Amino acid sequence: MPTFRISGVWKNSSNVITNYAVHSVHADGITRAAKTTKYQAIALVEGDGNVVTTWIWNYSTMGWTIGEKVNVVNGQNGKYLRSNPDNQKTDNLGHLIDFDWIAP
Repeated sequence: MPTFRISGVWKNSSNVITNYAVHSVHADGITRAAKTTKYQAIALVEGDGNVVTTWIWNYSTMGWTIGEKVNVVNGQNGKYLRSNPDNQKTDNLGHLIDFDWIAP
């Protein structure tokens, strides 16, 4: 089953997520982040058998931690991605690393 991690986001001037930093998980490791549009990310999550989770930098262990499963939600303004709304801000998509200042 194809597995992917989302480690960060890009947001527009209205603070709306426009792109995601997506990594592919393979037997020999995890790929570097690929800047993926909202629509490409939605298609990835909806892909047959794909598993997508958040990937969170843990400052205590100095390593990455697998976060919450990412799902597609059909909202009032169309489809969007959402992680498990468990009140843990650290693993929600909007609180992942903001790549705007790292890689425009």
